[in-house]
Amino acid sequence: MDTSTRRDASLLSWQWALYAEGHQDRRNLLVHALTVPLFMAGTVALASSPMTGVATGIAGATAMFLAVAAQGRGHKEESTRPVPFRGPGDVVARLFVEQWVTFPRYVLSGRFAQAWRAATRPSVREAR
Repeated sequence: MDTSTRRDASLLSWQWALYAEGHQDRRNLLVHALTVPLFMAGTVALASSPMTGVATGIAGATAMFLAVAAQGRGHKEESTRPVPFRGPGDVVARLFVEQWVTFPRYVLSGRFAQAWRAATRPSVREAR
Protein backbone atom coordinates (compact mmCIF):
# COMPACT_ATOMS: atom_id res chain seq x y z
CA MET A 1 0.00 0.00 0.00
CA ASP A 2 1.23 3.50 -0.85
CA THR A 3 2.43 5.31 2.29
CA SER A 4 0.47 8.42 1.30
CA THR A 5 -2.82 6.49 1.55
CA ARG A 6 -1.86 4.55 4.68
CA ARG A 7 -2.70 6.25 7.94
CA ASP A 8 -0.67 4.67 10.69
CA ALA A 9 -0.63 8.01 12.50
CA SER A 10 -3.47 10.35 13.39
CA LEU A 11 -5.26 12.32 10.70
CA LEU A 12 -3.47 15.47 11.88
CA SER A 13 -0.02 13.89 11.59
CA TRP A 14 -0.80 12.20 8.29
CA GLN A 15 -2.21 15.36 6.70
CA TRP A 16 0.69 17.48 7.96
CA ALA A 17 3.26 15.02 6.58
CA LEU A 18 1.75 15.30 3.08
CA TYR A 19 0.71 18.95 3.14
CA ALA A 20 3.76 20.79 1.83
CA GLU A 21 4.12 18.49 -1.16
CA GLY A 22 0.54 19.22 -2.26
CA HIS A 23 0.75 22.99 -1.68
CA GLN A 24 3.56 24.39 -3.82
CA ASP A 25 1.84 26.13 -6.73
CA ARG A 26 1.49 29.86 -6.19
CA ARG A 27 -2.08 29.98 -7.56
CA ASN A 28 -3.16 27.19 -5.24
CA LEU A 29 -1.47 28.91 -2.29
CA LEU A 30 -3.34 32.13 -3.12
CA VAL A 31 -6.64 30.27 -3.46
CA HIS A 32 -6.11 28.72 -0.02
CA ALA A 33 -5.10 32.04 1.54
CA LEU A 34 -8.36 33.58 0.31
CA THR A 35 -10.73 30.68 0.86
CA VAL A 36 -9.70 29.18 4.20
CA PRO A 37 -11.01 32.30 6.01
CA LEU A 38 -14.18 32.05 3.90
CA PHE A 39 -14.64 28.42 4.97
CA MET A 40 -14.05 29.36 8.61
CA ALA A 41 -16.56 32.22 8.44
CA GLY A 42 -19.03 29.88 6.78
CA THR A 43 -18.56 27.31 9.52
CA VAL A 44 -19.20 29.92 12.21
CA ALA A 45 -22.26 31.21 10.33
CA LEU A 46 -23.66 27.70 9.92
CA ALA A 47 -23.04 26.84 13.58
CA SER A 48 -24.70 30.08 14.73
CA SER A 49 -27.72 29.70 12.45
CA PRO A 50 -29.97 28.19 15.14
CA MET A 51 -29.66 31.53 16.94
CA THR A 52 -29.38 33.85 13.93
CA GLY A 53 -31.75 32.28 11.42
CA VAL A 54 -31.99 30.09 8.37
CA ALA A 55 -30.52 32.71 6.04
CA THR A 56 -27.29 32.71 8.04
CA GLY A 57 -27.12 28.94 7.79
CA ILE A 58 -27.65 29.01 4.04
CA ALA A 59 -25.01 31.73 3.62
CA GLY A 60 -22.60 29.77 5.79
CA ALA A 61 -23.11 26.50 3.92
CA THR A 62 -22.73 28.34 0.61
CA ALA A 63 -19.48 29.96 1.74
CA MET A 64 -18.11 26.59 2.83
CA PHE A 65 -19.10 24.97 -0.46
CA LEU A 66 -17.56 27.77 -2.55
CA ALA A 67 -14.32 27.63 -0.55
CA VAL A 68 -13.98 23.88 -1.01
CA ALA A 69 -14.86 24.09 -4.72
CA ALA A 70 -12.23 26.78 -5.30
CA GLN A 71 -9.63 24.78 -3.41
CA GLY A 72 -10.45 21.72 -5.49
CA ARG A 73 -9.76 23.71 -8.63
CA GLY A 74 -6.57 25.10 -7.07
CA HIS A 75 -5.31 21.59 -6.37
CA LYS A 76 -5.51 20.84 -10.10
CA GLU A 77 -2.53 23.22 -10.52
CA GLU A 78 -0.36 21.08 -8.24
CA SER A 79 1.97 18.40 -9.53
CA THR A 80 1.04 16.28 -6.49
CA ARG A 81 -2.68 15.55 -6.33
CA PRO A 82 -4.55 15.04 -3.06
CA VAL A 83 -4.94 11.48 -1.82
CA PRO A 84 -8.40 10.19 -2.77
CA PHE A 85 -11.03 10.28 -0.04
CA ARG A 86 -12.03 7.02 1.64
CA GLY A 87 -15.69 7.97 1.89
CA PRO A 88 -18.09 10.68 3.07
CA GLY A 89 -16.79 10.69 6.66
CA ASP A 90 -13.23 11.06 5.40
CA VAL A 91 -14.27 14.00 3.21
CA VAL A 92 -15.75 15.86 6.18
CA ALA A 93 -12.91 15.02 8.56
CA ARG A 94 -10.12 15.93 6.15
CA LEU A 95 -11.74 19.17 5.00
CA PHE A 96 -12.40 20.41 8.52
CA VAL A 97 -8.93 19.44 9.75
CA GLU A 98 -7.30 21.13 6.76
CA GLN A 99 -9.28 24.36 7.12
CA TRP A 100 -9.17 24.71 10.89
CA VAL A 101 -5.82 23.14 11.80
CA THR A 102 -3.44 22.18 9.00
CA PHE A 103 -3.57 25.28 6.81
CA PRO A 104 -3.34 27.71 9.75
CA ARG A 105 -0.42 25.62 11.06
CA TYR A 106 1.18 25.77 7.58
CA VAL A 107 0.94 29.57 7.64
CA LEU A 108 2.06 30.03 11.26
CA SER A 109 5.00 27.63 10.86
CA GLY A 110 6.41 29.76 8.03
CA ARG A 111 6.08 26.94 5.52
CA PHE A 112 3.45 28.86 3.53
CA ALA A 113 5.86 31.80 3.12
CA GLN A 114 8.65 29.39 2.22
CA ALA A 115 6.47 27.72 -0.45
CA TRP A 116 5.37 31.13 -1.76
CA ARG A 117 9.00 32.28 -2.16
CA ALA A 118 10.06 28.99 -3.72
CA ALA A 119 7.20 29.22 -6.23
CA THR A 120 8.54 32.55 -7.51
CA ARG A 121 12.07 31.34 -8.18
CA PRO A 122 12.69 30.78 -11.88
CA SER A 123 13.72 27.30 -12.86
CA VAL A 124 17.16 26.74 -14.38
CA ARG A 125 15.50 26.47 -17.78
CA GLU A 126 13.72 29.84 -17.37
CA ALA A 127 16.90 31.58 -16.20
CA ARG A 128 18.70 30.86 -19.47
